[in-house]
Amino acid sequence: MMTVSEQINALLPQTQCGQCSYKGCRPYAEAIAEGNADINQCPPGGDDGIHALAAFLDVPFKPLNPAFGVHKPRQVAFIIEQDCIGCVKCLAACPVDAIIGAAKFMHTVIADECTGCELCIAPCPVDCIVMEAADELDVLAKREKADFAKRRFEARELRKLQEAAEKAERARLKKAALLQKQSV
Repeated sequence: MMTVSEQINALLPQTQCGQCSYKGCRPYAEAIAEGNADINQCPPGGDDGIHALAAFLDVPFKPLNPAFGVHKPRQVAFIIEQDCIGCVKCLAACPVDAIIGAAKFMHTVIADECTGCELCIAPCPVDCIVMEAADELDVLAKREKADFAKRRFEARELRKLQEAAEKAERARLKKAALLQKQSV
């Protein structure tokens, strides 16, 4: 059975944008469940998202708090490829791995996987990333897209944990080898 925070998280748009002042949708959902955040802090969710949260929690609807931003039509990132220098900063910033490319090579956004979070824009040193309007989705398609984005985000987080563990293990083995070499 899903916890209250998991049920709240399932209602969020899964953009992982941080506009709510939390580092992603799950931490925001946990804060709502704990009573530490209000239901009207998610600009990507807009009024539809706030209505869904209010109904689930059986609390009155509140308009989006403008301190957290404004609701915008759905957008996706687009890289102006001829301007891209291949710095890979956008790759590290994308919470759902929707950008592909390699160091010193042009990057591109997989539009169907982009959540429109805008987190790739600020780190780009050459301002080659712009947001473009995307087709609006019906309620079912929004939910499917959010579920897909959530799975991609969770897979990315798991990969990052595995990479960190592997790096720590390599460092441990290197240190052990140096200590053994010194004791010989």
